[in-house]
Amino acid sequence: MAMPTTKTPSPKKPTAKTLREGSTPKRTAILAAARELFLADGFDRTSVDAVAARAEVSKRTVYDYFGDKQTLLQAVVDGVGQSLISTIRRILDDTLTDPTEAADLEDVLVAFSMRIATDMLGSSEYVTLQRLVRAQSHHVPDGGENSMADAPEEALAERFAAFAEAGLLDVPDALLAADQFIALTFNVALNRFGSANAAEDARVRPLIVEGVRTFLRAYQAK
Repeated sequence: MAMPTTKTPSPKKPTAKTLREGSTPKRTAILAAARELFLADGFDRTSVDAVAARAEVSKRTVYDYFGDKQTLLQAVVDGVGQSLISTIRRILDDTLTDPTEAADLEDVLVAFSMRIATDMLGSSEYVTLQRLVRAQSHHVPDGGENSMADAPEEALAERFAAFAEAGLLDVPDALLAADQFIALTFNVALNRFGSANAAEDARVRPLIVEGVRTFLRAYQAK
């Protein structure tokens, strides 16, 4: 996701070598260079020498900061994932403010969903995350997940719990409700069209609207 279907790598097991935090500008330059090269040339064909040259740092600096190429890949994926989480939280703050009337729920949930479908699922960051995870997942230790995997659902669950306290929703399990909301909206579009980018595909909005209505039939307080 990623939000609906994207999972990011689990942290690599610690090694005996202690990595340096180093200077922020150098770390940023290394990550930017690695991201560009992993996307353009793939993991296998990208060398640490090439990353160092593009970042204008020494090869030793790359190893001191990241340890090895797998850990560098993981750091790139995690950085993109955290950027997407920030986007999701901004959309939540912009759209899922506390409605005062039950009649407003459909409008705010559709507005939230459409923003996710355009600002997040339609973003270059999301495409980048998908490409990195799908193309490079066999190079990531354990092919696992990290803490961002459930972060969107947890953030949405917090809003649903607040709506329940206000008497607008009946959600005994807010996290389950968030999972089901995503399944009824974005995942339907992803499964049917292979994309949920509402900015490019007019078929996405009707699916989202119907998904929101189905969700409210199950969870809106009576």
